[in-house]
Amino acid sequence: NYYVKKANNEGIELTPMKLIKMVYIAHGWHLALKGSELISEGVQAWKYGPVLQSVYDSFKEYKNEQVSKPVYIFTPQFQIVTPCVTNEDTIKFLDEVWNVYKKYNGLQLSALTHQKDTPWDIVWNQQGGCKHQSAPIGNQIIKDHYLLKSKKAA
Repeated sequence: NYYVKKANNEGIELTPMKLIKMVYIAHGWHLALKGSELISEGVQAWKYGPVLQSVYDSFKEYKNEQVSKPVYIFTPQFQIVTPCVTNEDTIKFLDEVWNVYKKYNGLQLSALTHQKDTPWDIVWNQQGGCKHQSAPIGNQIIKDHYLLKSKKAA
């Protein structure tokens, strides 16, 4: 939801594909730079790259169109709630990732996550994840990839 609001406020294109990749990339950088998970959901290797099932399910109705509104959930008390980020450190971190990657469209971000020796490539192509539906991509492999990227950038 944070990136949905950012995109709409800034007039930046945000399709479901771009949103899925943005959340995945932010999670990867968080693992590498902060040493902790940004999201608790496991990442899965699908044919078209790393996917977070809940993000896919929540925004798939948009297909290839702009995501126009955040997702709402119902609490056990049947209240409608919009999940949001409130931690200032997390907001700052998400903004930093957003500012680097917002210029890319979904296909470009997908291409980044499909490069040789990325976590998706390792699980999908090298470990045979293509033979399994929704093969898990472990946090350690994601963290190692983004740590290596951070060292190359330094």
